[in-house]
Amino acid sequence: MLKQKTLKGSFSLCGKGLHTGLNLTVTFNPAPDNHGYKIQRIDVEGQPVIDAVAENVTETTRGTVLSKNNVKVSTVEHALAALYAAGIDNCLIQVNGPEFPILDGSAKFYVENIERVGIEEQNAVKDYYIIKSKIKYKDEATGSSIMVLPDEDFSVNVLISYDSSVLSNQFATLDNMSDFPKEIALSRTFVFVREIEPLLGAGLIKGGDLDNAVVIYERQMTQENLDKLADVMKVEHRDATKLGYLNHKPLVWPNEPARHKLLDIIGDLALIGRPIKGRIIATRPGHTVNNKFARLLRKEIKLHEIQAPVYNCNEVPVMDVNRIRELLPHRYPFQLVDKVTAIGANYIVGIKNVTVNEPFFQGHFPQEPVMPGVLQIEAMAQVGGLLVLNSVDEPERYSTYFMKIDGVKFRQKVVPGDTLIFRVELLAPIRRGISSMKGYVFVGEKVVCEAEFMAQIVKNK
Repeated sequence: MLKQKTLKGSFSLCGKGLHTGLNLTVTFNPAPDNHGYKIQRIDVEGQPVIDAVAENVTETTRGTVLSKNNVKVSTVEHALAALYAAGIDNCLIQVNGPEFPILDGSAKFYVENIERVGIEEQNAVKDYYIIKSKIKYKDEATGSSIMVLPDEDFSVNVLISYDSSVLSNQFATLDNMSDFPKEIALSRTFVFVREIEPLLGAGLIKGGDLDNAVVIYERQMTQENLDKLADVMKVEHRDATKLGYLNHKPLVWPNEPARHKLLDIIGDLALIGRPIKGRIIATRPGHTVNNKFARLLRKEIKLHEIQAPVYNCNEVPVMDVNRIRELLPHRYPFQLVDKVTAIGANYIVGIKNVTVNEPFFQGHFPQEPVMPGVLQIEAMAQVGGLLVLNSVDEPERYSTYFMKIDGVKFRQKVVPGDTLIFRVELLAPIRRGISSMKGYVFVGEKVVCEAEFMAQIVKNK
């Protein structure tokens, strides 16, 4: 199983804020297992910390704003996109003002510094949320929508559409996060000239200029009005009859705006709090719809916090019944594992097909056959025993015995026709023949039973 990751060292970036125009410094630090992304305002008394999760987003006008107890941090999406794309799970971000510096309007400098300091693997397992069915959010007022479909990895498709002669329809795709540094990170934020005056009136983009944003002039103005706007922005005057992109640097790609929208989506979905496996398809996205979708996914994750392992009955098992009999001493009617579909250093996935011919159904109960809970625990322990015995020489010379069972919960009945999926993992390394494990039993996507147990592996005399 993949492990969580953090930075090997710290790095800092300095620059002006897009909306405040302040000179700011943001520092990215390694963080411990299961820390997640947290942002600390070191310029505020008590140096408060804000969890970077979707529920803490309070504004989405021209950027994502996180708030807690009236302390805010804005323009966080580019940095979070770089962290997420790099596979970093845990990071403490410290900033000395109310927003991150805009830098050149892209994620370029974040990516370069992550690569420079390096990434470190941690001990905790990376906790993916696997998308197993379509989830969609649509804003009926704007027509914006985002959906996620099952996929083996995380990927993003974006379609943007504007009523503009310069920028109309564009799309961008990222199939592999390893391509983020060279395909997406350099794409800059963009703004239409017609939006600048209202944004300035709202007290925003005080630090915006032609070096940190792609400016699109697509609706002709009078020369006088364009000159006034240029004076406010402190840039040179332009010919009001010439529409197009007003930048010091040319576009990196013809579809740079679509690629930047894709970058924003990754940054906003980093606020889900867990890496996901699924394909994102976004139509006319923006920070508002991105955040609403991230909140929807977080609710979905809470409903299915413990996910069933993916089980494909067509795949060849890693252990069939013959291999299981080589490892376990159990035989009919007490062998309660049919096959093993996955095994790693500290986890295992096993399968038990429950049929009406099970001997215990004769008495439990004749009129309403239900699999006894104690046998579900026994089957779970047999799966755990396979994990341990698979790693020793001469496994037939060992037996596994219960020492303790804790935290047992039975959530629903197991009946004939059910397929039990067991997921058992070690809670700690095996010491002196004693192992501590946590196990779950699933039917479909539902947890039917869970328990923690301690067992001892004893060599037979």
